[in-house]
Amino acid sequence: MLHLLWRLRWRMAVVAAVILALGITLVLLWPRQYVASAVIAPAETTGLATSTLIQSNAVLQTGSLLDNRPGGNFAVYLALLRSPEAAAMLARDTRLPQWLTQQRGAGLMGWVRDTFGLRITSDSDDLERWLERNLAVTQSLSAVTVTLELPHPDREVALDALTRLHAFAEDKVRADLAELAARRTATLQDRLARERDVYLRTPLYDLLAQHQRASLVLLADTAVAARLVSAPSVDLAPTLPNRPLLIVLLLVAVPLATVLGSACLVLLRLPDEAAAGAVPPGPAPPAAMPGSQAEPHPGGHRHGGAWAEPVLRGPPP
Repeated sequence: MLHLLWRLRWRMAVVAAVILALGITLVLLWPRQYVASAVIAPAETTGLATSTLIQSNAVLQTGSLLDNRPGGNFAVYLALLRSPEAAAMLARDTRLPQWLTQQRGAGLMGWVRDTFGLRITSDSDDLERWLERNLAVTQSLSAVTVTLELPHPDREVALDALTRLHAFAEDKVRADLAELAARRTATLQDRLARERDVYLRTPLYDLLAQHQRASLVLLADTAVAARLVSAPSVDLAPTLPNRPLLIVLLLVAVPLATVLGSACLVLLRLPDEAAAGAVPPGPAPPAAMPGSQAEPHPGGHRHGGAWAEPVLRGPPP
């Protein structure tokens, strides 16, 4: 197999060069995108979060600090970033629907949609799917921080969309907590107005004080779910895709793939070449006709015009 591979070295070099040329051309023609990024941290681990103020001993709880697992209000915040409500907000306040419509009408798929009368105008479902595919949420392995990244060909659109997503998720968590605290406060006040037992009124007053404290934090604190470690920003030059990295990967992967494919072809052809190189057994010689001048058979005698096989006789008695 190695000998055959060495004989095919020039062909493999030509195939690898053609594949490399095509791959590098595709990488260079790939549209560039700007990547807007922001670094955030859970408010539960960076301050007095609203969700923990409902409990009296929240600050002294074990595991409430330096916990890199998303939980509480921060988990709700991360889920809201890709929610249908976030897609509806982007469709209402940004130019993303018009851009998605242009993308759906361009290229080969645009021609197919136009030919068969398919829908080209984008809707909220298209924007939601685009948001799920492109919004990257990366958890740091050594800290409690999380990196948000959103790519787009337009630098201003990428930055504006990421800023709006963060503000929407934070405001939605704040509004839900405020509604929860207000509803519980009203219920506790109504219960206190009707309760006459002094032993029940004391714990009710404690619960009312905790919810009122949570309402004060909602009004005073700027972050109740995710605290901005690094505000949304975008580089001056497009960074996606990473052309140098892709070209280096092609230079490594294409030669290896070419050698592997050639080895597979050689292994498939080895049985055929082995069968073609073997000498097949010849047919049996035809019997000589009577009166022909055939060569005498070694050790035989003539009988009836043909040479017969010798008769083996045993030793004389």
